[in-house]
Amino acid sequence: MYTRSRSDVLFATARDCMPGGVSSPVRAYKAVGGSPVFIEQGAGAWIQDVDGNRYVDYVLSYGPLLVGHAHQEVVDAIQVAARKGTSFGACTEHESNLIRKIQSFMPLMERLRLVNSGTEAVMSALRLARAFTGRDKIIKCAGNYHGHADCLLVEAGSGVATLGLPNCPGIPKHVAEDTLVVPFNNLSAVEQAFEKHPGEIAAMIVEPVAGNMGVIPPADGYLNGLRQILTDQNALLIFDEVMTGFRVHPGGAQALYDVAPDLTTLGKVIGGGLPIGAYGGRDDIMTWIAPEGSVYQAGTLSGNPIAVQAGLATLNSGLNEWDYAASQAALLMNGLGAIASDKSVPMQVNGVGTMFSCFFTGAPVMDWDTASTSNVVFFAKVFRQLLIRGVHLAPSQYEAWFMSTVHDSEAIKHTLDAFDEALEVVLNDD
Repeated sequence: MYTRSRSDVLFATARDCMPGGVSSPVRAYKAVGGSPVFIEQGAGAWIQDVDGNRYVDYVLSYGPLLVGHAHQEVVDAIQVAARKGTSFGACTEHESNLIRKIQSFMPLMERLRLVNSGTEAVMSALRLARAFTGRDKIIKCAGNYHGHADCLLVEAGSGVATLGLPNCPGIPKHVAEDTLVVPFNNLSAVEQAFEKHPGEIAAMIVEPVAGNMGVIPPADGYLNGLRQILTDQNALLIFDEVMTGFRVHPGGAQALYDVAPDLTTLGKVIGGGLPIGAYGGRDDIMTWIAPEGSVYQAGTLSGNPIAVQAGLATLNSGLNEWDYAASQAALLMNGLGAIASDKSVPMQVNGVGTMFSCFFTGAPVMDWDTASTSNVVFFAKVFRQLLIRGVHLAPSQYEAWFMSTVHDSEAIKHTLDAFDEALEVVLNDD
C-alpha cells in the first residue's frame, strides 16, 4: 500500500525553515503537483523513501551516479579518504590522479583546474574566455542551462523552464546585455550574432547534447559548423559537458562527435555524487589562470580529497561497464516508445548514450521551441502514476532520465510494466 504520510510531515516542517521547503527549486514538485517524497536511502538502481516505498531511480542525483547508489567501491573510497581527513585546503596527490584519469578519456583537456560545482566551472571558463580574447559578449542557446550565474540565466532551461519563470530578477541589465541567445541547432543564428556584434564576442558556450530542456542531440553538422564559425571569428568554443561528460560517451560529446572545443566544463560524474566541477582545455588558454597567469580563480574546497576519491572510484568502475549501461538505456527507450505507440500516445524519445528523455508531443524535438510543445499536464499525470508504481523520475518534463551500470533486467521490466499501467490510467481518466 503506497503511503506518503511521513514525507508530507517532513515537507511541512521543511517549508517552515527553507524557501519552498527545498534546497533546489525543482524538488518542490511545483510542475507535477503534490508534495515531494523524502528519500532515506539508496542501493544500486533503487531508492527508498522515509515511508518505506521503493522506486527504480532514473534521477541518479541528476546524473552523477553512473554506477548507481551506494556502490561499494565508491563507498569504500569515501570512507578511506574521510578517515585521513575531510579537507586540507592544500595540495593532495589524488587531485592529479583524477585529472590524469579524465585526460585519458578527454585528451583535448590539456590542463585542468578542479572546482566545486558545474556552475563554478562555467563561471570560471567564461571569465577565462573573456580575458583570453579581450572581448565581453558570449553566446548561449535558448533552453541550455549552464548553472545559475547571472549572465547565464537568460532563457535558461532546466528548473527555470520547469517553473515557468521569466528571466530571473536580480540580474543587472548590463550583465544580461552581454549574453546573446540563439536557438539550439541553428548555425545561421550564430553567424548572424557575429555579423551584428563584430569583434565583440568572446565565446559560445553550448551543451553539445542538450540535457536541460530534455535530451536533444545536435543536428548533423551542427557542432562541426560551430567549430568552424568560432575559429573563423577568433572566438572560443566552450562545451558544457557537466551533464554529457562520461554520459553520452566515455570521452564525452567531443569524442562522440569528433569536435574539438577550446574549453570544456565538467561536473556530475567526476565526483561520483559528491560536489565537484572542473574546467580545462588548450594549454595556451589555461596558462592565463593564476598563479601562472593573471586570471584569478580560487576555492578553499577545490580538489576536496573525498570528492576526488569518489570520482576516481566512479570512473574506474563505471567506464568499464559503460557499454552495458548504454545498451540498457536503448532497451528501455525502445520499450517506452513501443508502449506509447501501442496506446496512440504522441511521444518522442530522444537519447544519447546513458541519458534520454520522453517528450509528450507529436513533433520531433530539435530545440527549445519544439521541446516546449510537450504536453506538460499529461507528463505530470504520468509522473504521479509512475511514482505510486515505484518509478522515480525528475519532477519535470524538461529533465533527463539517467541510466546506471546497475539498472538490470528486473529494473527495466518493472519500469516498462509501470509505464504501461500509468498510461492506461491517465488515458482512462481523461
